[in-house]
Amino acid sequence: MAEAGASAPEVRKVAFASFIGTTIEWYDFFIYGTAAALVFNQLFFPSFDPLVGTLAAFATFSVGFIARPLGGVVFAHFGDRVGRKPMLVWSLMLMGVATLLIGLLPAYATIGVWAPILLVVLRFMQGIGVGGEWGGAALMSVEHAPANRRGFYGSWPQVGVPAGLLIGTVTFSIISANVSDAQFAAWGWRIPFLLSALLIIVGLFIRLKISESPVFQRAMEEQEQRQEEAQLPVIEAIKTYPKTIGLAMGSFIGTHATFYIASVYMIAYATEQVGYERTTVLNANALLSAADLLMILGFGALSDYVGRRPLFLAGMAILALFAFPYLWLVNTGIIALFILGGLVIQACRSAVYGPQSAYFSELFSTRMRYSGASLSYQFAAILGGGFAPLIATALVAWTGSYVGVAVYIMVVALISLVSSYLLTETFGKDLEEQAPRRPTGRPVEQSG
Repeated sequence: MAEAGASAPEVRKVAFASFIGTTIEWYDFFIYGTAAALVFNQLFFPSFDPLVGTLAAFATFSVGFIARPLGGVVFAHFGDRVGRKPMLVWSLMLMGVATLLIGLLPAYATIGVWAPILLVVLRFMQGIGVGGEWGGAALMSVEHAPANRRGFYGSWPQVGVPAGLLIGTVTFSIISANVSDAQFAAWGWRIPFLLSALLIIVGLFIRLKISESPVFQRAMEEQEQRQEEAQLPVIEAIKTYPKTIGLAMGSFIGTHATFYIASVYMIAYATEQVGYERTTVLNANALLSAADLLMILGFGALSDYVGRRPLFLAGMAILALFAFPYLWLVNTGIIALFILGGLVIQACRSAVYGPQSAYFSELFSTRMRYSGASLSYQFAAILGGGFAPLIATALVAWTGSYVGVAVYIMVVALISLVSSYLLTETFGKDLEEQAPRRPTGRPVEQSG
């Protein structure tokens, strides 16, 4: 079937709505990481040694990643059955409620052991919400876009990640610069969480005004005519695309791990181990996030000319080579070199992250696309990003130096390089092409 996208104004409207909603979701998800790096060890694990408290705080950060595949599975199931748009609304609401409640949560000194328990529960809710977010936002943008601009429009929800980190980091930086350490620990850290309520209202208003994916609507009409339906899209995706899901997961591990090492772990490492001032590091990360916006859009657009896979390969190859130089630059204690190292790391990640929505969407057929793309993304989140700050902290504590972290970055980059090499190029593929089927009626995995 010849693919037909939405009108140009609708494509831009959907891309903007995906960007705004994803920015809010990731703002909520990331401010937890910043708070975990700065104050959660003191507030929710005060009886622990400072290093152990930091490990415990990062462990609660990891809980969100454990929940992400569950959110991806649940939202993907309904996203492949009832539509992409409703899932975007529900994921945003779930994330907003969890984030607001974290901002209102009493500390250990007030309610004792219930404080860290409730913190973990709310972080788990955040993970479910963001787990359902990415697939819907990515597919809405890509399935609305014309075939020759999928990389560019698909990069808009990707931009929501550094945008959310930027807004969250700037918010924390402003508060940090205007209150004392005691005030920051007492109530200052709560402000970014409480501000989420206003952002959620704006996001819902925008998302409720967009239309459902035309590719999905046509697929559902065809299924009704044939009287067939993907009853369990997630299970069907796993059976149909096991190799593709595994390789897609692997291709994203390096990007995900280094993102959370640079944006979360480095806040704690740079301030506690190297001696950078807290507000200086937060401002540097805000600057890096702003640069990431243009990089992601640029690489997304570039993939519409050179393909998706070459950018994945180049980004991960350079990342593996730059692992040790990056840590050397951070450990100089010079903020300009800290930023330089961060920019190179971001360029490597953006080469993958920019075209990723288009690439992952093109790997799967319409009726299993939400499931296949979400499973690939969210399980990579656990393997790559979820435990990265915890692993990095443990490696430095164990070895007494940054060498272990550099080796870790190199290893995950090489895993992604090999996985990307084994994936096939999808540039130019018809999104409405259906999965081939055996005579028994069961789909078989596509080879390319």
